[in-house]
Amino acid sequence: MKEEKVIAIFSFTRAGNRQNRLLIEGLSGCGYKCEGYTTPRLGETEGLKVLDEDMKRWVGQQWGKKSFFFIGAAGIAVRYIAPWVRDKYTDSAVLVMDEKGEYVVPLLSGHMGGAVEIAKKAAKIMHAAAVITTATDVRGKFAVDVFARENHLRITDRHLVTRISAAALEEEPIGFYSELPVGGVLPQGLIWCQSREELSGYACAIAVLKRISDIGEDRRENVLFLVPFRERRIVVGIGCRRKTEKQKIDTALRKILKEYGLKPEDVVKLASIDLKKEEPGILELAREYQIPFYTYPPSKLQEVKGEISASDFVRKVTGVDNVCERAARLCAPEGSLLQPKRIVDGITFALVEEHDSLVF
Repeated sequence: MKEEKVIAIFSFTRAGNRQNRLLIEGLSGCGYKCEGYTTPRLGETEGLKVLDEDMKRWVGQQWGKKSFFFIGAAGIAVRYIAPWVRDKYTDSAVLVMDEKGEYVVPLLSGHMGGAVEIAKKAAKIMHAAAVITTATDVRGKFAVDVFARENHLRITDRHLVTRISAAALEEEPIGFYSELPVGGVLPQGLIWCQSREELSGYACAIAVLKRISDIGEDRRENVLFLVPFRERRIVVGIGCRRKTEKQKIDTALRKILKEYGLKPEDVVKLASIDLKKEEPGILELAREYQIPFYTYPPSKLQEVKGEISASDFVRKVTGVDNVCERAARLCAPEGSLLQPKRIVDGITFALVEEHDSLVF
């Protein structure tokens, strides 16, 4: 499940509060983070929080940071969100459901905010009908903004998104080219192109590139360029002595990253052996970088195939001949090895670059 904004769920009656609790339980089970709120008049029933402050102002303070789900009349939701609606690319997802739980309606930010996706899941949970009005959804057409959102791609031209959606609805062919591997079936209406040059033959086209710098001077009016938000995804395998300080690990890592033109922000995972799962310096580094730290048993690391430098000393200590490189490769099995095992200031590192794979 990809990371989602918190969904703030509001209810205004006792019946609505019961539905609120059911929604929280169901959507939480789908991987969403939920907060339930009700009015001071009803108090803390069904385990919901009481929102004492002015709700309209509170919604404004949280706008763009949370998604909002109202249980009650659609008009209530509209009045609370009206002052804050600005832009489909930054607006919060907003949904409404009647207190009997018969209909779920995504009102705002159906694609970019994920309201349509939430509505479908909520409808399934509540045995309700999801009332979807977005044209591409209703007609089952390809929606490039949904594709971009689900694959964590940056949209470089919003106007072209509208043109491509219109072309999909009119069943006009849309050229598609990608530098990244693609999984799944190409949606109806998209025509696979082997090169960027082929895109010129279409009134509307899509090009997925690895980096925004790859666009260069190619700013054709018919081509929507999509690029990953994170241009480099580096997995770092680490091996170190017990109680090595975080600062020493960080300084050494930055040295090796700099050689490859990389920044700490490009690191998406740290990996090592199970013996290091409680290593304070690595755990502190993972917290500072705000990335996960994965560890593996020696038997699993030893299964990694390929030409990997072996060390008898490391094998005697850890049970495997190479920790950092095997851990990095195991953590990113489809990635490319940038830096094999290397010792920097007494700490061993290996760098593997992950490659995004697009999914339709």
